[in-house]
Amino acid sequence: MESKDEAKTTDWYELEAGESKATFLVWQDLTVIAQNWRNGATRKLLHGLNGYAEPDRIMAIMGPSGSGKSTLLDALAGRLSTNTIMKGNVLLNGKKGSAACRDASYVIQEDYFLGTLAVRETLTHSAQLRLPSEMTNNEIVEETIIKMGLQDCAENKIRNWHSREISKGEKRRLSISIEILTQPRVLFLDEVTSGVDSASAFFVLQVLKKIAHDGRIVVCSIHQPSSHLFELFDDLLLLSCGETIYFGDAKFVVKVIN
Repeated sequence: MESKDEAKTTDWYELEAGESKATFLVWQDLTVIAQNWRNGATRKLLHGLNGYAEPDRIMAIMGPSGSGKSTLLDALAGRLSTNTIMKGNVLLNGKKGSAACRDASYVIQEDYFLGTLAVRETLTHSAQLRLPSEMTNNEIVEETIIKMGLQDCAENKIRNWHSREISKGEKRRLSISIEILTQPRVLFLDEVTSGVDSASAFFVLQVLKKIAHDGRIVVCSIHQPSSHLFELFDDLLLLSCGETIYFGDAKFVVKVIN
């Protein structure tokens, strides 16, 4: 059951915020089909999904394992594997396919880093590679470290036999830090709290909420959040077997489903 009017999804990207056009992400009749190259068999992963994501709000994509959470994120971010077929439209401000451009960043579920580098070194190298040379990379790195609460572990090696390894929660925050260096208008996160303790998960979502309130779109998949974590989400997309069960304000989901 969908609580938002699907007809509105074609119009959201035309709205304006102040003097500049706001960023709106829209998906229309989104279908993803997986192909088996060996025997030619196909399997539908997503079934004609419709929806939109607004700036200043954080959206959770939830559902049981195999419901299509990661597939939807990959489709919206333009990261689907080559053995899949996508039908329908993904629009960023009315432009098809632009969600995969530099305006969007994607935080994967697993954290991969060079263990011999410290947290600050990792961010510095990433900034040097991804940001224009005329930008003051050191200031951006320091601002990001403070925003993500990484000051206490900034000089720690990520993984080293003779120094303290940073925690899983710190690694997760570092993954997000790398992706927000470029100030993307859309931020996707797959299983945002995977492998971290409840305190770290709460801090991460608080930071993401602040990022969203800077006029950005934040969309993340999450599995079985606690009630305290769930309260931090503005919108909810609930999936089952690749179909939308609920789409709307997170705080109303219990009333609507019941």
